[in-house]
Amino acid sequence: MTEWMYTVDYLLAGALLVMMAIGIAFSAYMPALDKWNKRYFMVLFSLLFLCSVSCLLSLIFYEDPTKAATERVIYFFESLFMAVPIFMPTIFLLHCSHEKVKRSVLFYAMTALLCVYFAFLIAAQFTDVFYYVTEDNRFFYGPLYKLSLVPLVLIMLLNIVGVIIRRKKLSNKHLVALLVYLIPMSAAIIIHMFINVELFVVFGMALFAIIMFSLILSDNMDQYMRQQQEIAHQRANVMVLQMRPHFIYNTMMTIYCLCKQDTDKAQQVTLDFTDYLRNNFSAIASENPVPFADELKHTQAYLAVEQAQHEDNLFTNFDTPHILFRVPPLTLQPLVENAVKHGMKLEGDPLHIYIKTRKTNSGSEIVVENDGPGFNPADDNEPHIALNNIRQRLEMMCNGTLTISPRDGGGTVVTVFIPQVKS
Repeated sequence: MTEWMYTVDYLLAGALLVMMAIGIAFSAYMPALDKWNKRYFMVLFSLLFLCSVSCLLSLIFYEDPTKAATERVIYFFESLFMAVPIFMPTIFLLHCSHEKVKRSVLFYAMTALLCVYFAFLIAAQFTDVFYYVTEDNRFFYGPLYKLSLVPLVLIMLLNIVGVIIRRKKLSNKHLVALLVYLIPMSAAIIIHMFINVELFVVFGMALFAIIMFSLILSDNMDQYMRQQQEIAHQRANVMVLQMRPHFIYNTMMTIYCLCKQDTDKAQQVTLDFTDYLRNNFSAIASENPVPFADELKHTQAYLAVEQAQHEDNLFTNFDTPHILFRVPPLTLQPLVENAVKHGMKLEGDPLHIYIKTRKTNSGSEIVVENDGPGFNPADDNEPHIALNNIRQRLEMMCNGTLTISPRDGGGTVVTVFIPQVKS
């Protein structure tokens, strides 16, 4: 073997070790990868890493004439570690096809072929018909070496047939990932039956395993993102249910008292409260932003109920010429509710709530102001928790923003910006 060929082989072996070490690390710590695929690729990359170590050791001892016995042992483990990754796509295929391994004819056929290969490998330690190492550490193929590789070739080819038969049970990425791994490696092993390209076979196996891993990781990341969106949606559902229990109790008591004092007003408050509850529960079923006009009606129903309780202590002003846009359900009403709850003055002075909308060049803006005492995050974090919940839903559902600032003359200003939807 010439010096430049040794250099190439050492570079390939070194690249193999690095690739497999990176593969093991990625498969172990990538959060988007599910547990089964994490275990599968950790085993696959670990076996290929051991195979790479065997290839490197084989290169190191090849030139030492006194290491013939060592070279023979190393080649045994090299062949052993190379065989199992060839078999492993069968496990992956059956898993992706949702077939039970213990009931699969394909699995038992592959296992039988793998056992035949292991039998050849063990027999090679006691005979020279498959391969042999001379006393001066020179490696040669025996007359039946090609026969010893036939089980591996059959495993790869049967895997390809199995993938084609089960293609309708596989996702597109799983189908491509398996074929990317199996087809080139089948060709490489067939070539290896006639030409000694073992290191290139192992390198190709590692390279295509990385490509396969990348495709599966991409598929898992898509699933992971969908799961995160579902979690976000569930969190949003929880958020929209944040109605204050004491508000409901107080409303019911107000209606109870009005039934004797002012029947007509009691009926009107009951209707307003019913509208408020209906809109709250409708928001739970809404997965998408709703027309701002609906949010405005909901808020007006809520304020009507609050004004029935606070009588002359609560005043509202609406300046909403722009309503042709959409917002996450329960955006405006909780903002106004927060303004009422934390804006009421202890002295009994009336509270003024100002609700405004305007259209800008880049989107729509909602402003909710109150002239109450305002709040300090260091003293009271509760209003910030409620507003942060709304901020999260704005970001998740429409890339909107929410900002809080003090109002000139006292009070608080909350501004919501909804970017314009690009058509």
